[in-house]
Amino acid sequence: MELITPGLGLIFWMAVPFLILLLLLRKFAWKPILKSLKDRETSIHDALHAADLAKEEMKQLQFSNEELLRQAKDERDAILRDARKVRDAIIEESKEKAKEEAARIIASARESIQNEKMAAMTDLKNQLAEVSLEIATKVLEHELADARKQEAFIRQQLNKVHFN
Repeated sequence: MELITPGLGLIFWMAVPFLILLLLLRKFAWKPILKSLKDRETSIHDALHAADLAKEEMKQLQFSNEELLRQAKDERDAILRDARKVRDAIIEESKEKAKEEAARIIASARESIQNEKMAAMTDLKNQLAEVSLEIATKVLEHELADARKQEAFIRQQLNKVHFN
């Protein structure tokens, strides 16, 4: 029965090494263990705080990035609008210049055609006059080969001059 109910001496000699062990553990093990646990708790708390700060900073950066992206899109749209306006202005200016050039070319062509027409008509009149003179000369030479016919023709012409 001694196993079930230990003796007083056994309890004393068991308690002494237990207390010595407890004191040694408290002095050499628990303080460093508790200190390392406290340090770990502090580092975890600091890490969580840093993670929250980083998360908040990421939200700020994301908002900032979205704002920058929106501004860049607005600037791009403005540049594209300006480029379209410049392009349209250049196209319109080119069309106007082309119309003016076409009108100038058409006017020049009309003037050239008119000048050519007048020159052709003048040339035709000159040729017609020369041919008429040649024909008249030949007819008169043939008709007025004899002196009586010449004298009658001259009188006829003088009479026409006085009546007109």
